[in-house]
Amino acid sequence: MKKKQLLSLLLVAAMTVGLTACGGKEKPNDTSKETDTNGSEALPTDYEGLSEVIYMDALGDFYELYQQAQEETDADKRYALEALAEAKMLESGTILPTTSKGGAYVLTRNAPNTISSVLYGGDAERYETLLATKEFVTKEDWDAMRAMYGELKGTGTYYEKCKEYLTSHGYTLTDTFSMIYTDDNKSWDVFTEWNASMYEPLCLTFDRLLQYDCENTLQPSLAESYTEKKNDDGTVTYTFNIRKGVKWVDSQGREYADVTADDFVAGAEHLFDTGSGMEALWGSEGANIVNADEYIAGDETDFSKVGVKAVDDYTLEYTLKKEVPYFVTLLEYTTFAPLNRAYYKSQGGTFSAEGDNYTSGDYGKTQDNILYCGPYLVKRADQKSAITFELNNSYWNKDKVTIKTLNWIYDNLGDVQKTYDNAINGVTNGVGLTEAMVAICKADGDRFDKYVHVSSTDATSYLVTYNINRQAYANVTDDTKLKSEKTDEQKVASDKALKNQHFRLAISYADDRASWNEQTRGADLKLANLTNSYTPGDFVTLSKDVTVEINGSEQTFKAGTYYGEILQAQLNADGYPIVAWNPEANDGIGGSTGYDGWYHPEEAVKELDKAIEELKAEGVEITEENPIVLDLPVTSEATYMVNRANAYKQSIEKVLGNKVIINLNVDPKYDTILDATYYTKDGKESNFDINDNTGWGPDFGDPCSYLGTLAPYYSGAFTKNFGIY
Repeated sequence: MKKKQLLSLLLVAAMTVGLTACGGKEKPNDTSKETDTNGSEALPTDYEGLSEVIYMDALGDFYELYQQAQEETDADKRYALEALAEAKMLESGTILPTTSKGGAYVLTRNAPNTISSVLYGGDAERYETLLATKEFVTKEDWDAMRAMYGELKGTGTYYEKCKEYLTSHGYTLTDTFSMIYTDDNKSWDVFTEWNASMYEPLCLTFDRLLQYDCENTLQPSLAESYTEKKNDDGTVTYTFNIRKGVKWVDSQGREYADVTADDFVAGAEHLFDTGSGMEALWGSEGANIVNADEYIAGDETDFSKVGVKAVDDYTLEYTLKKEVPYFVTLLEYTTFAPLNRAYYKSQGGTFSAEGDNYTSGDYGKTQDNILYCGPYLVKRADQKSAITFELNNSYWNKDKVTIKTLNWIYDNLGDVQKTYDNAINGVTNGVGLTEAMVAICKADGDRFDKYVHVSSTDATSYLVTYNINRQAYANVTDDTKLKSEKTDEQKVASDKALKNQHFRLAISYADDRASWNEQTRGADLKLANLTNSYTPGDFVTLSKDVTVEINGSEQTFKAGTYYGEILQAQLNADGYPIVAWNPEANDGIGGSTGYDGWYHPEEAVKELDKAIEELKAEGVEITEENPIVLDLPVTSEATYMVNRANAYKQSIEKVLGNKVIINLNVDPKYDTILDATYYTKDGKESNFDINDNTGWGPDFGDPCSYLGTLAPYYSGAFTKNFGIY
């Protein structure tokens, strides 16, 4: 997949989740392959060719299994193969999982689980049904409502019972909700914004065909119903009956037109024109819609041959090449959003499907250059200041909207006292407490003991990534920013080192992530949101028994087996010390979060020794006097980020005996860090050796929503973090 919900790490502290809710049998000693990238054979001189060689050396085992999984139509067998593929990816040492959202102390003025908490798509960012209160919710009441949710989930009764609980316990409901945000979206076109921080405000402006409710049950939205039909040629057709009378309105609330089936066809045509990368979800990396891959590749130029069709004004069809068990979960993302064709053209937009040279014109330039069919209109959008959403009075489901005004207030988290005070004084409805805020709160009477609870973790995966083909040693947007101080000799040495699997594993095993996370979460919660796999271990489970081959031997996993258990079986078979699934986690249920399964100092030293031996043959000497120097970009805009970077530096250098030195490349502006890491267009622009400023949230309910980000040939959003593609 390409660029979709890519997440910047600053959001970890900002997002108050409580408010929203096949290989051989070698041991690690023997798993490194002959490294073509460092051998005597001539390497490709073109960037794409070199990217392929480097990718296949580092991630070839992963990609082979990943491709097998994508060809599998049985969902359970597919999950098992994806788990094996992820194990190979983790063994490569190209990424290091760090944290998820949540697992933080939270003060909040709202009830739990009154909006969707589904782990993919955008419904968890929809606040229209949130039950907000004027008073802080006590920990006792929060826990009671959470227990109620566990009992009532799936009955359709929790929401009203929760409302009754609040009013009977003295809370006053309010129709205004205020929260902080940390990054402005660059466009109001839902088909071009794939970063989570930029996508989130857009998902409030339109409705999907289907939408998850607060009990995570899929409900009709713009589609009143749908059918699924298996065709004789093996294709599958989904037919959606579009709700009649739904209005498109402009930013002033003036009605423009009714929502029709053609809006979804127009949306698709525009999506493919944008080339944003999200169109990949229509093809074999996602929905497998007929002729989508061919249209993307240019082998099919007639868009009418792509499997989307407006049969009439209120009948919409999608035709898939094969069964795709997770297809309806894909509908939760912007790739299947509607677009009014006439309005788009009135803004100067064109469609290449209609034979025109593509331009989006003024469409999406501001909140006044789009139409709305969702619960809110954007009445104000001031950069680094505030975004104000107000109820769309023409919204088809406005009677179910409890939050009439939604205020987003900009906060870069640089002044923790101000952020805390804003929550206490009602400027915002709540706050996720950093370590510094915890100290402030504990000194604030009985507020901490009475009102603070720990937020749940979610399916977001934040990561450390390693640049294994670094090309940039200063920001491409401004070559005076984040300019590396490394000598040419150090650049060559670090590049060769990061191409070595043992070296990458050495620095991963040397990272005391708990100490790093303590700088934000505090000592009490330093393990709470640590993650140990890319795809959460409990993301999917098997619905039936599945047999797969692990290192030449067949192994059967019973129905009910978690994805993480299969992943761990491959890690164990290969002899890696990584604990990506802990059966004792989550109160004995098992899980991949809440412990550190990567920190192995002794193994780190062993891996470094192997790397030193291999790199010596390549002319790289590694000693305390001649260490490998690695650049880690960090902003001083937020104190906790500097503290975390220093904790990381101390851990790596101590464990590896100063044979690896972490250079903190500091800039006072977070935007400068984003330009080096988050906003890069391709791997050539990635200005770092180590990047802890990225992450991913799933788009749909299959592990390939994560793993596809690591696919080669420009289809994976994360490969640019490796300095390739």
